Amino acid sequence: MAASEEHDSPTEVPQPAVEEEETKTFKDLGVTDVLCEACDQLGWTKPTKIQIEAIPLALQGRDIIGLAETGSGKTGAFALPILNALLETPQRLFALVLTPTRELAFQISEQFEALGSSIGVQSAVIVGGIDSMSQSLALAKKPHIVIATPGRLIDHLENTKGFNLRALKYLVMDEADRILNMDFETEVDKILKVIPRDRKTFLFSATMTKKVQKLQRAALKNPVKCAVSSKYQTVEKLQQYYLFIPSKFKVKCLL
Repeated sequence: MAASEEHDSPTEVPQPAVEEEETKTFKDLGVTDVLCEACDQLGWTKPTKIQIEAIPLALQGRDIIGLAETGSGKTGAFALPILNALLETPQRLFALVLTPTRELAFQISEQFEALGSSIGVQSAVIVGGIDSMSQSLALAKKPHIVIATPGRLIDHLENTKGFNLRALKYLVMDEADRILNMDFETEVDKILKVIPRDRKTFLFSATMTKKVQKLQRAALKNPVKCAVSSKYQTVEKLQQYYLFIPSKFKVKCLL
C-alpha cells in the first residue's frame, strides 16, 4: 500500500463509563431528528459501544479507525454520520463503502436504505457475480451511496463511461482486515489514487493487523482510534453453546 500522505498516529479514545453508556441516546450523540426517528423504526433503542465512541467524532469531521466485530453495530457507526452529512450538503456519489464480500455489501445497502428511507437515499451495490451492465445503469443514475467490493469497483472505474468518484466526500473500508487478507491490496491502492484526498475516511476492522496499520497510514489523516474489540472477543449479544453428539449424527443435529 503506497502511502501518499504523511499521517500521525491515531489518537486513542477512552472507553465510556457503563453509566454513561446506558443513558446515551442517538440524539445525545448529535444525530439529527429525522435519523433518530429512523433508528426508532429499526428498533435501535440505544446506541452500541462503537456507535457511542465513533459517531460524535465522525460528526466533528474526524477520520476514524474503529476496532469492532461484526454484529457490534459498526454499520450504524459509519452510516449515521454519513447520512447526517448528506442531509447538510446533498450530493450524488457522496460516499463509497468498500467491503470484502457481496453478502456484506447487500447487508450494508439494506441498512443505508432503511436509515435513509424518509430522506430518499439511493444506494448501488457493485459486486462480482452480477451482470455488469445493470450495475453500469445503476451507477449512471448517480446514487448517493456506492457499496462495492474492490475488484468489481475497479472494473467500473476503468470501463464504465462517465463513472468516476472525483467528487467523493466519504470513504469507508469495512472489515479492512478481511479486505486485505483477500489480496485486494492492489485494488484498494488504485481506488485511493482516483478519489479526492480531501475526504473523510472511516476504517473498520475486527483486528489491527500490520496490513491494516499500513493502510491506515496511507489512507487516513490524523485519525481517532475507537476500540471496543479485542483479538479473540466475540460479540456480547451472540448466543453460543455446544453439544456433545456422535459424529455420524452431526449433520442431522445441525439441521
